[in-house]
Amino acid sequence: MTDDRGETLALNPPVQRIVALAPFITELVFAAGAGGKLVGVSEYSDYPQQAESIVRIGDAAHADLERIAALQPDLVLAWKSGNHAGDITKLEYFGIKVFVMEPIKLSDIPRLLRGIGELARTSDTAEAAARHFESKLEMLRDQYSMRRPVTVFYEIWNEPLMTISGAHMISSVLRLCGGVNPFAASRALTPIISAESLVAADPEVIMTGIARDADWQRFAMLKAVRDHRIFFVPPDLLERQSPRILEGANEICRQLDKVRQADN
Repeated sequence: MTDDRGETLALNPPVQRIVALAPFITELVFAAGAGGKLVGVSEYSDYPQQAESIVRIGDAAHADLERIAALQPDLVLAWKSGNHAGDITKLEYFGIKVFVMEPIKLSDIPRLLRGIGELARTSDTAEAAARHFESKLEMLRDQYSMRRPVTVFYEIWNEPLMTISGAHMISSVLRLCGGVNPFAASRALTPIISAESLVAADPEVIMTGIARDADWQRFAMLKAVRDHRIFFVPPDLLERQSPRILEGANEICRQLDKVRQADN
């Protein structure tokens, strides 16, 4: 198989011992039916519940390479933009097989489910999960994508104020629901923006994974704040590239439809 670096990975025996280097990868492995083969996961891997009892090997940014090697994995699943490239290189130097993934589009999630199923020999379960995801995605697209556009500011951090560009997967979720990201043209994947830029954009809706409304009162001039259209979405449902992102998408679609109905 070829990973998202373009590197070809050859595995002869069925994979029995897997290490996942990001929480979303842990979720993908379980969804693909291979959770029982996980021997190590990164910090914050808290879904599904079974993941909480698996050995921790550091977080996505700082993997404990010695602990990973001691687990004797047949396969390490890594995140191209989230894990240090040097860590991946060192693991491969130790002779450990590493498959690197970089989900960018919503369609990458079923692709990776199928890939993990092939690597772990759980293709039947992985295929069922991939098709279920694709079916739910198509239903949401048919239901919401052609409805009146609504401008949405998605906040991923408050100090400094940080949002997403059009290349981010969450922006794909907004488009799925008929939302328009006013910062889609930003070059950075997660751009830091000024208060002046936000005021100029004047979004109709603010979506945030940070549960606090009081801080937004300094932006009382924004339409979204005046109209009390600040909606909280649990960040794990949108900021992890896992099948659960459609739960977050469903919530965003529902909230945007409430805005449309209120305007009508």
